[in-house]
Amino acid sequence: MKILIFGIVASGKTTLAKHLSEKLNIPYYEGDCIAWGFPNEKRYKRSNEEQKKIIYKINENNSWIVEGTYRESQKVLYDLADKIIFLDTPLYIRKYRIIARFVKQKIGYEKSNYKPSYDMLKHMFIWTNEFEKNRKVHEDRLMNYKDKLIWIKAAVELKGKL
Repeated sequence: MKILIFGIVASGKTTLAKHLSEKLNIPYYEGDCIAWGFPNEKRYKRSNEEQKKIIYKINENNSWIVEGTYRESQKVLYDLADKIIFLDTPLYIRKYRIIARFVKQKIGYEKSNYKPSYDMLKHMFIWTNEFEKNRKVHEDRLMNYKDKLIWIKAAVELKGKL
């Protein structure tokens, strides 16, 4: 099974991907790690071609889970996936998680693929606000895949749907 988990910052995508990966014995991949490279611990944005190469390499597997936000460079995942899970966590929960994650990362309790800075914290709120402002665009895009779409607000709603 090929599963794409879509959601905005702090919706619970990675947690759900890890859980499903263990439960279904399927490898999972973070969309951020497809988009960003980390040679010698220096972060750089991969080109669209590099990202697609990684995606097609992942797709050589019969089963995978990829989680992430919408990126034009990764839209091919929507076609490749057997199931698309839209994790539409309520806004107040996402805002709380953004702050809690930042604090945990700053004190070293939680690992991250980026440097937890105040600028990054600000951008997480900007991305969240942009998502809400453009929600209809994302929802309309998802409706193109309604035959394989599972729309949930919390992971517990997924029970029996895969």
